[in-house]
Amino acid sequence: MASQAQIEAPVMRPVHPAPLAAWLFFVAALVLAMIVVGGITRLTESGLSIVHWEPIKGAIPPLNQEQWQQAFDAYRQSPQYQLVNSGMSLAEFKNIFFWEYVHRLLGRIIGLAFALPLLWFAVRRRIPAGFGWKLIILLALGGLQGVIGWWMVASGLVERPEVSHIRLAVHLLTALLIFGSLIWVGLDLRRLGRIAEARPARMPTLAIWILSLLALQYLFGAYTAGLEAGYAFSSWPKMGDQWFPAETPMLTPMLRNFVDNPIVVQFVHRWLAWIVAAAAFLLARAAWRQGDRKIATAVVAAVLIQILLGIFTLLSGVDLWIAVAHQGMAAVLLGSIIAAAHRLGSRTA
Repeated sequence: MASQAQIEAPVMRPVHPAPLAAWLFFVAALVLAMIVVGGITRLTESGLSIVHWEPIKGAIPPLNQEQWQQAFDAYRQSPQYQLVNSGMSLAEFKNIFFWEYVHRLLGRIIGLAFALPLLWFAVRRRIPAGFGWKLIILLALGGLQGVIGWWMVASGLVERPEVSHIRLAVHLLTALLIFGSLIWVGLDLRRLGRIAEARPARMPTLAIWILSLLALQYLFGAYTAGLEAGYAFSSWPKMGDQWFPAETPMLTPMLRNFVDNPIVVQFVHRWLAWIVAAAAFLLARAAWRQGDRKIATAVVAAVLIQILLGIFTLLSGVDLWIAVAHQGMAAVLLGSIIAAAHRLGSRTA
């Protein structure tokens, strides 16, 4: 018979990190989809079609003609309709409403896809020691991203008929931060499932520099999208007939040009890409030397594809689907660099 102590002792459920890792990778895939839809939303200028932020009620789209008319009437009070889309029909409004609605719906789905499993894993005590606080931070970042999204949209509902490119950059960088963090924590959990008592990987110094450069490049990419700087010059490698147009009107103070001047922003985004590429190749070489040839190849391939997509975006005059592929590939590139950095960091953990 079991002793009294054995009967009263709490039953410890075994912790299996693999399901948690798979869950985080699934959520990361949803975030990638949202980044792609966000690109479509921006390029089709659909982001200001829904002028109210209703986290719960807004999950249900207009279901009849009266509700559609109410949504359209609300949009017609916005600066974008009055200054840009005056005379737009209800059918045309439904087209831009669709992309913004899907973008917001994906945000809600991601929130549920993260929060509900997190609660289940926590109640079942399936979260390994040291990972609970990381998952709580990720949950908080997701909630913050929703607030940032509305903060961005609100900037285009007052006087100007477009969102602030600075707020757009904050929104995109936060999305990429969440995406990269999900992959990093997921890789830690997957490694823990394969190697008992494995410690979390350490971020290599080289990877920190590369990710910093990549963040800067993504910042200028967001500025390029927000300022519609991609339309300034559709030639490559030169901007028109010059490497940098000498007649470019410059803003004062000088540093403001790196934020608000479309030509300067496009110039920086063009050439910073090569510095990022060189740094990424160094990371790929380090991974190759450690025997991680698949990851190294993935990094190099992602860099080359992303650069080609950037060039084709310019040459096509910012074709919608090429530009969207360029934004989506930015996240894939980040994921490959995170994977390479994690593999290198695992060797020193």
